[in-house]
Parts: sequence; C-alpha cells; structure tokens
Amino acid sequence: MVQSVQRAARLLGHLAEGGPRLGLAELAERLGVAKPTVHALLRTLEGEGLVMKDRRTGRYALGPGVLTLGNAFLETHELRMRSLTWADLLAMRADEAVWVGVLTGSRVLVVHHAFRPAGAVQILDVGASLPWHTCALGKAMVAFAPAGLRMELLDGELPPLTGHSLVDRAAVSGQLAEVGNLGYAVENQECALGDAGIAAPVFDRAGLVGAIGVVGPVERVLDPERSPELAVKVREVARQLSRELGAGRAALV
Repeated sequence: MVQSVQRAARLLGHLAEGGPRLGLAELAERLGVAKPTVHALLRTLEGEGLVMKDRRTGRYALGPGVLTLGNAFLETHELRMRSLTWADLLAMRADEAVWVGVLTGSRVLVVHHAFRPAGAVQILDVGASLPWHTCALGKAMVAFAPAGLRMELLDGELPPLTGHSLVDRAAVSGQLAEVGNLGYAVENQECALGDAGIAAPVFDRAGLVGAIGVVGPVERVLDPERSPELAVKVREVARQLSRELGAGRAALV
C-alpha cells in the first residue's frame, strides 16, 4: 500500500460522507493525520480538480473531477450496462422504480435507477451510497455473499438511518437467513421513512455481482395483496439478468 494514496482515498471518502463541507481540522481529526499533511493532500487534490475549497469559509468539498471519474465508472460497469434493459422491463412490469446496486465495502452503491413509468416527479438516485443492512439490495447481496464476507459485515458497524433500521446483529443475521431461503430481501422503512423495497441477488459466471429490486412507497410495495407478486417479478428479472451475465444454473436462486 502507498500511504499517501491511501490517505488521499480516505480523505475523498470522508468528503463524500461527511456532508457538504468539511474543514481542515475536521479532516485531520478523521484521518488521524497532522494538519500540514492533510493540507498538502488537499492542495494536490484541488489541483487535480478532485477537491474544491470554499474561499469564503475555507472548507472543502468534492470537486468536479470526481463526477468525471464517476461517469466513467458507470459507463464501463458491466452490471450497470447489462441491467439497463432489464431494469426498464422490471419497472414496467412492477409499475415501480427500480434500483440496481453493488456492494462497496460495507455500503451499497446504486449504479442504475429506472424511474417508475407512471410516477410523478422523481429524483435520480444513481450514486446513492447506503449502509448495506438498511436496504433490500444490501440484504439480498450479503445473504448470498461468501460466508467470510457476511460475518465480517455482520461484525462491523450497523448504523441506523431511521427508527426502523435493524441494528441488532442477531436480528440482522436472522433476516439474512430468511433471505437465503426466500431468494429475495425486503426492506420496510429502514432506509427512508415511508419507503420500502424488494430485491434479489444477481450473479455472473464468477459469482455474486450485485442486486436488482423495486423501491417505492411502503403502502404500495408491501401491500399484502401485491408484494408476493412483486417478489416473483423481481426474482425472475434477477434470474434473467444473471443468465445474460453468464451465471450457471447452480448460482440462480
């Protein structure tokens, strides 16, 4: 590991998660590094367009160069590119918005968002980063992840986003076991109040690569008369997408 590169990457991560602006002292404290070192990192990243400084407050935020890198990542990400048609199909069949996500560390990154066909004004959630245990996408992936990774994530932090978020390890572990049996995961207002989700894992020839699922108002997504049908549609599209990615029969759930 190159220490300076590692520190720069961690610095960018803190700026991504720490709110709209962070000061030098805050960043130094979070990194556990001396202020002069952090200042040098910030100046270098600012020169490359990855960080920008508010000249009025002296605080820092991510720069436009990050957007360029993010767009390049999305344009070359195989799961995202292969999921475009399937996500649109699921949105049409389910009449709900659809997310496609991948696991990055202990968080889920939304790499594609298909809008609900008949919905009102909607906000694009591509790029959203969520704690894995608070969303259906994350639970669907972790339930089918290698046992070592699953235990590592369960032993890590489980921060709540709402009062409905499960933070008890035993409860989350039990939920993952249920997901493994059902083949899909459900989230009930654990990520955002009033919203729910149903998701299933996606595989390629090498194993787990992500998840796809529907998201929307809890009264629609978890309507007892409707949710079983939504779960079937989500699982079927996840299977079809997995087949397109080269997954073998044994990997399909």
